[in-house]
Amino acid sequence: MTTESTIYRDSRLAKLQTLEEKGYNPYPYCFKPDAFAADLQEKYKDLTPGTETEDRVTIAGRAMAVRNSGMFIDLKDISGKIQVFCHKSHLSEDNLALLKCLDVGDIVGISGFIRRTPRGELSVAAEKFDIISKSLQPLPEKFHGLTDIEARYRQRYVDFIVNDESKALFQKRCQITSAIRRYFEDHGFLEVETPILHPIMGGANAKPFITHHNALDMDLFLRIAPELYLKRLVVGGFDRVFEIGRNFRNEGIDKSHNPEFTALEAYQAYADYNDMAELIPNLVRFVAEKVLGTTIITVNGHEIDLGKPFVKKSMLDLIKEYTGADFMQAETLEQAKALAQSVGVNASDCISWGKVVSEVFDAKVEEHLIQPTLVMDMPRDISPLAKTHRSNPRLVEHFDAYIAGMEIGCAYSELSNPLEQRARFDAQCADREAGDDEAQMLDEDFINALEIGFPPSGGMGMGIDRLAILLTGAESIRDVIAFPTLRKRD
Repeated sequence: MTTESTIYRDSRLAKLQTLEEKGYNPYPYCFKPDAFAADLQEKYKDLTPGTETEDRVTIAGRAMAVRNSGMFIDLKDISGKIQVFCHKSHLSEDNLALLKCLDVGDIVGISGFIRRTPRGELSVAAEKFDIISKSLQPLPEKFHGLTDIEARYRQRYVDFIVNDESKALFQKRCQITSAIRRYFEDHGFLEVETPILHPIMGGANAKPFITHHNALDMDLFLRIAPELYLKRLVVGGFDRVFEIGRNFRNEGIDKSHNPEFTALEAYQAYADYNDMAELIPNLVRFVAEKVLGTTIITVNGHEIDLGKPFVKKSMLDLIKEYTGADFMQAETLEQAKALAQSVGVNASDCISWGKVVSEVFDAKVEEHLIQPTLVMDMPRDISPLAKTHRSNPRLVEHFDAYIAGMEIGCAYSELSNPLEQRARFDAQCADREAGDDEAQMLDEDFINALEIGFPPSGGMGMGIDRLAILLTGAESIRDVIAFPTLRKRD
């Protein structure tokens, strides 16, 4: 805390002491407003300057500005701002004394009548004034606000108070999640919840967080994906399920990655990845229309119409388009590495043909996928939960959805053959032994569920935070997460 902050806090503590010495409680148990600023602004928008009404209201909010020794207060509530007019002709002596203990940032409750000042400002003329939460820390200076990015993320509560843009963006993010729920419920999906603590890491290729359960004396993984549990529900007869919840991956932090993030996953029995190739664009279009009122967004100067059909191109065709390299001609791992090297990608650490293909795609193609694109047909050895492609055994029926150069989701024709799934898991275990700590583990109970009988199904996943980046125009995933993961302060 700076010296200046300490001085401000000491002044506020002195005012708090004054209030308590008078027997006043500036932290009451509750307060009941009956009106909101935005509603009042709309209701009385035609009230002429200089007019006083007999309409009484009670409002509550934070004092964002205090002028003329408290005669004028700018009060901000969840809906917006309104001016409060405090004059001795309307307030008791006790209230006038209380007003002297007011600071910017205090939460106040006001009861009074509606008037519009001669200068045209709609106001609540206070007849009763209460401090209902005394603020002991000063807000950032009015004209500069909380502009330090690191401070904004660390003190998000202050960011939301002083930066209306941050608050509006987060509200829009919440609307996105709500619209996603509405879409799936309208299409016959059941929202479910599955475990966060997993005894076996599975459902995606990622590094996990590990914790320990004392009573059971066992290590557990924070889930990297809910996929395997959701598929168990489909086995159990729930033909259409979806889940929105937190996933955890022990990975780096950048503009599109946070170690904990909100993901959507959905599974539909008797469908395949072609059905998911319709579902994902329809979902994105629906959410954009509900939240933005339009399907057209602008990202880094590019106009993108989410209402148009997503382009479908295979991963291998895209690599060939942007590099000239045909990886179907690479029969061995060493040939694939050499081909990658020829287009400027070092894939020496890759342990499979599919890993090399994925590395080249990430390095040479991903950034070019500005318009909505479904990247179809992934290498089989990097997607252990998808069905083998019906026309090419080196590939699987798995696509990733890209918008503005960023992957926002993926979908599979889900692998339902338990014997093939076991073989895929065995291959993943071999990859782990070879040093791939993101490879999946063998889940015997999941195999058992498949042996009970898993209907042909299509599944999809989407990063809600990434969709929020696109629809809000945010620059980073940190902007759309209320409390992002940050490095510990020194």
